[in-house]
Amino acid sequence: MESERELAFIAVHRDSYPRVYKFVRRRVESAELAEELAADVFRVVWQKWGDEPRTDIAWLLTVARNLIGNAYRSRDRLLALQAKLRASAELCSGAESEDLVVHDALAALRDSERDILQMAYWDELSTAEIAGVLGCGESAAKVRLHRARAAFRKQMPVTAGLVPQKMGA
Repeated sequence: MESERELAFIAVHRDSYPRVYKFVRRRVESAELAEELAADVFRVVWQKWGDEPRTDIAWLLTVARNLIGNAYRSRDRLLALQAKLRASAELCSGAESEDLVVHDALAALRDSERDILQMAYWDELSTAEIAGVLGCGESAAKVRLHRARAAFRKQMPVTAGLVPQKMGA
């Protein structure tokens, strides 16, 4: 049986989620990120739920706005780190090195594709271990890894010998 608190929260979520999602979606680059941030708004609401909870739309959108700002700052830090890593690789290996070609191909992938390839090749996780990390079945992990490999191949320039044999498998 659900408590009064839970029932009240469910009602707020049901009534407010569409407006919060639309607000967030207009301000971020993907529907996936918008869904994540909208869900985070209601996580914050739940965490701050007290005797007299704030559930007005202005407060919900303020929380959303703050979370959007955090997401942009996080993205900017990630982009700065990627640029720094690329510059470092360029200094060490030269501007035309295979390392940079691979780096650029990985950078062009979606986060989920890049993550699964890194788990498979850099962290040397088995498909079963990847499935455990991702919280999915082993067959789903195999499919995701296959799709990530295909996406990586599409990003690689058509130059003989640049795709490592293990990555092209």
